[in-house]
Amino acid sequence: MTKRLVWLALLLVLVGAGVGVWFYREKHRPPEVTYKTAPAEKRHIVGKVTASGTLSALVTVQVGTQVSGRIQRLYADFNSHVKKGELVAKIDPQLFEASVQQAQANYLQAKAGVVTAKANALNADRQYARTLSLKEANLAAQQDLDTAEANVATTHASVDAAQAQLAQAAAQLNTAQVNLSYTSIVSPIDGVVISRSVDTGQTVAASLSAPTLFTIAQDLTKMQVDTNVSEGDVGRLKVDMSTYFTVDSYPGQRFQGSIRQIRNAATTVSNVVTYDAVIDVDNSDLRLRPGMTANVTIVYDERHGALAVPNAALRFRPPASLAGSSSAAGAGSGEWRRRRHGAAAASAIPGGEGREAPEGKEPKEVREEPKTLWVVRGGATPQPVSVHTGLTDGTVTEIVDGDLKEGDQVVIDTLNGDGSPQTAPAGTSVRRLF
Repeated sequence: MTKRLVWLALLLVLVGAGVGVWFYREKHRPPEVTYKTAPAEKRHIVGKVTASGTLSALVTVQVGTQVSGRIQRLYADFNSHVKKGELVAKIDPQLFEASVQQAQANYLQAKAGVVTAKANALNADRQYARTLSLKEANLAAQQDLDTAEANVATTHASVDAAQAQLAQAAAQLNTAQVNLSYTSIVSPIDGVVISRSVDTGQTVAASLSAPTLFTIAQDLTKMQVDTNVSEGDVGRLKVDMSTYFTVDSYPGQRFQGSIRQIRNAATTVSNVVTYDAVIDVDNSDLRLRPGMTANVTIVYDERHGALAVPNAALRFRPPASLAGSSSAAGAGSGEWRRRRHGAAAASAIPGGEGREAPEGKEPKEVREEPKTLWVVRGGATPQPVSVHTGLTDGTVTEIVDGDLKEGDQVVIDTLNGDGSPQTAPAGTSVRRLF
């Protein structure tokens, strides 16, 4: 009886242990993995670069003043149409007119000084001639002759000094007249006043730099957009590319333009490097205004009916259960790359189609490394496929070549049995391709 009880107890212990192990394994068993897929299908892919910029006139001139003074009168205002040479402002000229009068007086005085110096020189010449004739007749001493000769040299030097003073007075008069002319502010170009910075009665000072009175745009029917294109996108742009942009003032409307220039000067703000792409814009209807913010889109390439997959499929990393398949894919990819490398080498040789490149010769063009997609075909286990990618619009990517056909289901994510995304294994990282 005792032995039976012992065996019964052992049996119960074993059964309990088995049940416990079963419950533990059920509780800690990883959830069933399913794969979220998307079909590879033909798409219209548009590669584009977006940037923001500011509208401005092709030629914008800041009109300033070179003399200081009080604004006596304004002849132009905002949006005024002005012609080249037209008076737009007047500075009080009274002080400058007084300076001109003073310079004129100094000029007349210097001119009279020249006349006086010439008369003295003429008198000295005559005195020297008389003394010389007397000396030849032994009626004058040598000292008198020497004195007369020195007087001639002195009076002629005085003439030169008086002429120099006259030239200096003439220069001062010219300076005073030029400063007086600067009190009349004229437009340097034909255009439209887009900014006015002064009012009548305001005093402007031009001691170190010319203060800006007006900003004049030459022609608002032709404008430009200065865009800030990131260094990652500037390599895709070329001169004469067609663009379109929108402005907040006219929502839903597109304005056309073309790239005129891609400037080499870089702008760095917060370690972000951008380049200025200048876009010409036709503004014949004058709807666009200087200073408007333009949201520019530049289409650099497009594909019609291209086989494409979602970008998430290219970023997908397989779970640990597919590690063996991943290794096989790596080997297959290496062999595929070697085949592609050989084909490229053969195509680099004239008439060398179907032949390998000569030993020691490098191909002229080596294509980038292929990408790996995971495709579900027939069964539930994804299989790796190597492909070459092409154009992308940020959402889908063109498949240039590889073992992928239209309608193939590519894996874009893994899901647990409850439909939640599966967490990537520790230590793994997702390689961002875009």
